[in-house]
Amino acid sequence: GVARDPVAEISFHIPVEFSRPPEGLDYISDVIPQAQVRLRGPARVLRELAPEHVHATIDLRGAIPGEHTYDLSPGQIQVPHDVEVMQVTPSRLRLTFDHHEVRQVPVQPRVVGALPPGYRIQSVVSNPATITITGPARHVNSVDYALTDAVDATGVVGLASFETMAYLPDPLVHLAGSGPIRVIVKTQKISSRAGVP
Repeated sequence: GVARDPVAEISFHIPVEFSRPPEGLDYISDVIPQAQVRLRGPARVLRELAPEHVHATIDLRGAIPGEHTYDLSPGQIQVPHDVEVMQVTPSRLRLTFDHHEVRQVPVQPRVVGALPPGYRIQSVVSNPATITITGPARHVNSVDYALTDAVDATGVVGLASFETMAYLPDPLVHLAGSGPIRVIVKTQKISSRAGVP
């Protein structure tokens, strides 16, 4: 007779995928949850198996803002035919959701560097002056402005224009259409009226 295929076990770390997330709701975390999945099956099948053939899916249909615990059971793991899911770690995940928010915030240019002696900054203008941010409401609403990367105004006499990028320190808040920001720095001579008749 044909020798039976040896049975083997294998373990994968895979990202947890979300299906059917409700419209207008954001998952709050800058870390994609991972699951460790222990599988068993014919050795020749497991040899060909890659993590992308294994899917851990949580159905988010009907989720509402707040914290929720979801079970992650072997039944939620999609695996190829002939492969059995022995164990999933963690067996449950705690997820937090918030309403999706879109908001305009001012762009705050950051200017560094040493001006020529006798000059001072007269104005700093950012174009665009505001930028659209999106993300979970609580995070979006705690952002006051988007900072630009530092613009070096060393030696600027008169007008200088710089192209830079804006960024947000909160990884959960995203810039919508984050094109370049133009920062226009204008310097003027400090008038020395003192001692002039």
